[in-house]
Amino acid sequence: MGQLYERGARLLRRLYDRRLVEPAILDIASDFPEAAQFVAALPALRAEALSVARRFDAIPRFHDIMPAQADISANDARDWRMYIMQAYGVPIHRNLTRCPTLAALVARTPDVLSASFSFLAPAKHIPPHRGPFRGIVRGYLPLVMPLDAAGRPAAMLTVDGTVHRLHEGEFMLWDDTFEHEVRNASDKVRVVLLLDIRRRRQPPGLRRLSNLIIGIVGLGIRLQRAKIAV
Repeated sequence: MGQLYERGARLLRRLYDRRLVEPAILDIASDFPEAAQFVAALPALRAEALSVARRFDAIPRFHDIMPAQADISANDARDWRMYIMQAYGVPIHRNLTRCPTLAALVARTPDVLSASFSFLAPAKHIPPHRGPFRGIVRGYLPLVMPLDAAGRPAAMLTVDGTVHRLHEGEFMLWDDTFEHEVRNASDKVRVVLLLDIRRRRQPPGLRRLSNLIIGIVGLGIRLQRAKIAV
């Protein structure tokens, strides 16, 4: 299953790469100015994530939700857990109701297709990989970021060969089809809000294709909502 997923992802990326010339890191002001609303809500979002984390073992690991991604999620004995509240436009109602601040933000930002809290265990390493689909871009907002002895963020996100150390409340918008990896070099859990956002600048043909893919994936999400809900 993993090989089939990766083969399909390569074909999809190749199709988009022929017509999209965009960098790995995108400009928030032009591509997602609504990021400011999420940053302004940081204290409430952090409180909601920490409330969810009280039942940490009930939050599914990423490969429990997506077995095809076991090579990056189950690569070691350390957890990467995902509390998914919306996926490709499909709300996970039970999860959303526990996070009213995030639910309200997502409801008034229709280009946000997916919203999740990502919990990365101490010393967890997510090895280099690439996302499958350039019709969306990724929003990344640290809510709980451990610091190292020098006061720097101890969890590193490397995108296209560049290491990013983001403090709590620093929003980054990026294209996850570029190779990326994550490492939590601390003894504490790192918590990040992840958003999948509809890519706004696309040629008309790609926009139609993206909408079709989003709809098809959304149908699949509906079939496994029970596995995602906590």
